[in-house]
Amino acid sequence: MEQELYYLDHAAATPVDPVVRDAMMPYFSEKFFNPSSPYSAAVEVKREYHDAKARIARCLGVQADELVMTAGATESVHIALTGAVGGVVAVGATEHVAVLKAAERFGGVVIPADKKGRITAEVVRQVLRPGVTLVSVGLVNNELGIIQPIDEIMQVVEAERARRRDVGDVLPLHVHCDASQALALIDVKPKRLGVDLLTLSAAKVYGPKQVGLLWVRPGVSLTPTIAGGGQEMGLRSGTENVAGVVGFAAATELAAKRRSGEVKRLRGLRDTMQQTLEQEFPDMVVSSDKRKGLVSFLHVSFPGLDAERLIFMLERQGVMVATGSACAANKGTQSHVLKAIGMSDELIAGSLRISLGRLSTEENVKKATALLVEAVRAERTRVGR
Repeated sequence: MEQELYYLDHAAATPVDPVVRDAMMPYFSEKFFNPSSPYSAAVEVKREYHDAKARIARCLGVQADELVMTAGATESVHIALTGAVGGVVAVGATEHVAVLKAAERFGGVVIPADKKGRITAEVVRQVLRPGVTLVSVGLVNNELGIIQPIDEIMQVVEAERARRRDVGDVLPLHVHCDASQALALIDVKPKRLGVDLLTLSAAKVYGPKQVGLLWVRPGVSLTPTIAGGGQEMGLRSGTENVAGVVGFAAATELAAKRRSGEVKRLRGLRDTMQQTLEQEFPDMVVSSDKRKGLVSFLHVSFPGLDAERLIFMLERQGVMVATGSACAANKGTQSHVLKAIGMSDELIAGSLRISLGRLSTEENVKKATALLVEAVRAERTRVGR
């Protein structure tokens, strides 16, 4: 009998929705043509590609010609940070490693997070020295699920822009926001957020991997990082990934249609799971936030335990959870996010990130919770806690 699986790591990867898969399939076979070719079959594929971009744009409340399609969020971040920079980049301490690594190339300034993982407007104000030309703060943190106060940060940025205008400082000040973790459960509208550049990933919204986008506010000038045929406003040359972008469009529309129901459903599952764990383990530390976090995230730490051992034990029972971001786990390093919020080494070592999604049902979350309780009890007995 095949073992039942309990997938609790939607923040790392989401399965391609069957509707998305079906929308993509023709572009791997009968509609394989290069959109830049001159014959009618290719011209039709190009039309469908631009139609897919327009569908994504409608969901985001923007224009299709403001979207640069990329090979995932990491490339989108790279284009934004390397293409816009003419000075210093200021990035949140809890940003995805892709943002932090890109910022390092320009002597990036790290914006400290508070103990809850929030990048506050006041701290942003303190780092906005005259040479800063770009601020990058993600909408939802990929380990804790904390939703950042982008609206408050934008007020501080606008005040600094006004100050610069008053003193004749013509150096631009742009804001980039990585919203990759948000789109499935938050109605992301870049113009409502007020930012200048916004990153999204199809892989986090039940679409294909290695497909992403960068929204560029009209009037923001970026320098191309790759020379080629001039596709995507000249900012991302290369033959268009038609299947991927069509899939992204289908995934974005599905997210918009299902979002309200999913938020309610996942909040209930998350809250029940958290309540059960807190009752079983009163000393467990919860770093996610019910009020100011994404409803699908539950980040917990068990003092004195080794989370990696827990993960191996749970995997044998078919339960898949994470110690943090997939990137950090792959390198075998401690989470920079947990370090940034001042968490002790002992708690970091015993931390698990649980992230729910469309594969989560009331029944399998209940079973997974029971298996997690069993594993923690066994480990506590083993180490004598």
